[in-house]
Amino acid sequence: MVSDGVGKKFIDCFFGSRGTKCVSSPCVWGTRKDFIFHDFFKRKDFYRQYYGLRRIRRYSIVNYIFADRMQATRKSFIREILKVTQQPEVISFAGGLPNPGLFPVDEIASASVKVLSDEGRNVLQYSTTEGYLPLREFIAQRYLKKSGLKVDPDDILITNGSQQSIDLIGKIFLNKGDRVIIEKPGYLGAIQAFSIFEAEFEAVPLLEDGIDTELLDKTLSEKNAKLFYTVPTFQNPSGITYSEQKRKDVARILKKHNVVCVEDNAYGELRFAGEDLPTIRNYSDNTILMGSFSKIIAPGLRMGWICARKELMEKLLIVKQAADLHSNYLSQRIIHQYLSDNDIDRHITKIKDAYGKRRDLMVNMMAEHFPEGVSYTKPEGGMFVWVTLPESVSSLDLFELAIEENVAFVPGNPFYTDDTSGNNTLRLNFSNSDDEQIEEGIKRMAVCLEKLMGNTVRADSQKLF
Repeated sequence: MVSDGVGKKFIDCFFGSRGTKCVSSPCVWGTRKDFIFHDFFKRKDFYRQYYGLRRIRRYSIVNYIFADRMQATRKSFIREILKVTQQPEVISFAGGLPNPGLFPVDEIASASVKVLSDEGRNVLQYSTTEGYLPLREFIAQRYLKKSGLKVDPDDILITNGSQQSIDLIGKIFLNKGDRVIIEKPGYLGAIQAFSIFEAEFEAVPLLEDGIDTELLDKTLSEKNAKLFYTVPTFQNPSGITYSEQKRKDVARILKKHNVVCVEDNAYGELRFAGEDLPTIRNYSDNTILMGSFSKIIAPGLRMGWICARKELMEKLLIVKQAADLHSNYLSQRIIHQYLSDNDIDRHITKIKDAYGKRRDLMVNMMAEHFPEGVSYTKPEGGMFVWVTLPESVSSLDLFELAIEENVAFVPGNPFYTDDTSGNNTLRLNFSNSDDEQIEEGIKRMAVCLEKLMGNTVRADSQKLF
């Protein structure tokens, strides 16, 4: 056990008993699920190699009295992984990151100069909570063009990205103990955001063409829920897309049970195969539609939006004002200027072409190198492939082998709201790696899989006798 200059409570909780149970009472650091890379972090050279620290000072424990809601809310698992993957030698399939090589840097620079030169004092001032009207008008026009939806710009609220949109929606709907229906597996950011409000989750499994609607209907017949949160197009983490029939069925079931649909369409523009599909909002106006510029322009601008009915928008404006008055006005103006000066569809086509080629390469490499018994989705868009290992094989154990070979991914368990599901699943991101990284990373993972699955088969065989 590592002990060089590190507080005993810190080590006991993170590393003791393989992290499955904290030996300090009460637990102040977390469980295996909270800090899941225990064996990797045991290595004595970890702190020097990954954090450049010569010493870790002894931690002191201060008895802060936190709000009860913090007990149910964990750190973002993926954000913790990204700390490890910052090193240049690590091939990372972990983060849900767009490819920075496709960011329109020169165009954004030009838009920034133009906005500041023409209206510098104005754009650096406070602004309205709703957001810049011409930007909201652009979004409304795009809904009409892409989805046939007639949306009033006053029904659109500009937010600091989709994550804030989820937070604001939670604020106007959720009390402690209220139930939220989510997909299984589900988007980790939504699980974290709704956990702040001490919501209870009911996870309904995904099938190849979307959520299990029979089980969704049965669940809502037996248990009351306020919200159904979904990413129906190129879902995070699975990459699955709901069929048109599933979208109609979901709208019908939610209307029957008077449940609000929160439709997160962050990846909807990134289709590189197949045909575009209507949104769930096309079939039910009791749907809150979310969108984002992060995947089609750049995430650093932190700009998204909520599209909702007027009676909901009134409440959303109140919580938005309480949160931060309004979203970054300079970013709003730069984005609008960029959209006015450039062909966004041409830029999105460039992104889709690049991501489609990367997905093809990753799927083909897995088909060639992964052992028999490993399955994976083949998404028609978005940024992720979902991998399922044989039931007896742990994706956490695979992670521990892969990180030793400088390859990172996200084990599947954090995308579930219980502690027992998804142990043999994992998510791979293909958008933020080049061809060489994808080829080499998948080959290294295949070697780790062969080693792990061989050991697992031998262990299982020994159990039979």
